[in-house]
Amino acid sequence: MIILGVDTAMRCTGYGLLKVEGDCFQALDCGIIKNAQKLPHSECLRRLAGGIRELIESYQVDVSAIEGAYYGKSVRTTMILGYARGSVMTVLAEKNIPIFAYSPKEVKLSASGTGTASKNQIAVILGTMLNINIDTIEKDATDALALALCHANRISRCGPDIFTNEPQ
Repeated sequence: MIILGVDTAMRCTGYGLLKVEGDCFQALDCGIIKNAQKLPHSECLRRLAGGIRELIESYQVDVSAIEGAYYGKSVRTTMILGYARGSVMTVLAEKNIPIFAYSPKEVKLSASGTGTASKNQIAVILGTMLNINIDTIEKDATDALALALCHANRISRCGPDIFTNEPQ
């Protein structure tokens, strides 16, 4: 099974691809889809959707894991993140890829055993678990790998049939 983890943002979206075979997890790829500050949101969304389509086609993705909806104090920031998240979810839905959402606390708990781990702690743990050099990987990419790992851990503990609902 190939899991695509996506940490959505308008300017810098992280992605991570994890191959799962039984209890063995292998990082296939991770990186970021970066958009310049000067680009209009419409162009950022187009580029984001295109990047996700490319990843799905290149890696034959089976399932996706994304961060749950963001609720912040700034309505503007919340809306912009929602646009990016919606763009990614639309592409995944078009390709019939099941989408599962996890809160940041769930992801941290799955990777480290504590829901309060820092981004750096999660990156170090992922580096060790997946045998990757985190020094050359952007934090948004390790966040996306952590999302994929969270879903892989859920499947390995509970089996794939436990997941019947997708985020609304």
